[in-house]
Amino acid sequence: MSKRAIFEVIATSAQDAVAAAAGGADRLELAGDMAADGLTPSVAEFARIRAAVHIPLRVMLRDRDGFLPRDLDALCVTAEQLRAEGAEEFVLGFLTADGEVDMEAVRTVLSAIPGCRWTFHRALDNAADRTAVRAAIDGLPGLDTVLTAGSPAGVASGLDVLATETACAGQPGYNPQILVGGGLKTHQVAGLRALGVDGFHVGGMVRTGGWDTPVDTGLVQQWRRLVDAEVGAAA
Repeated sequence: MSKRAIFEVIATSAQDAVAAAAGGADRLELAGDMAADGLTPSVAEFARIRAAVHIPLRVMLRDRDGFLPRDLDALCVTAEQLRAEGAEEFVLGFLTADGEVDMEAVRTVLSAIPGCRWTFHRALDNAADRTAVRAAIDGLPGLDTVLTAGSPAGVASGLDVLATETACAGQPGYNPQILVGGGLKTHQVAGLRALGVDGFHVGGMVRTGGWDTPVDTGLVQQWRRLVDAEVGAAA
């Protein structure tokens, strides 16, 4: 039987976090300013969320729209403050202006959060050469997940890439768990589970009216049931 998939929900507030946890989310990605595709939340908001729920929290480390860092020193200070407040898991990823992975920026931020597990996010989908990115980040300390839609245009456009990369699991550059997110729709889950995908990530799809509305527990429950139902079907 296939193992139970991880279901991660984006939360921007304690209200979101409570609703997502109640609906069956395994883990939350914490972010603010979703108009900019998700930036680092405030330390105060992280503290509120951490006090409100008891499931793993991955905190976004990103200080501007896009994948070029604005101020690495300031971002590292914020990362250290979040770590001091109890954050143990993070989400990050940086590209150069040429679309190559910015390893200096990645290593600099990682130096502020030693010993923490983390996700390399959809900078991968926006890179000039995703295979090169995977090779470059392979073996970085704490890296256990890659968030990807397979394409900068979203999951619908990236299904072939997701199939190929899922089939490469365990090979050099493909050890981190694939967490599929970015325009993910309910009707895509069954096929992805059949491919062997065991990580799913949603944000707007568990809100009734987009990012201006809070996470809806009922919608989270629907996704949880869908993800779990495919375990038996794919076994």
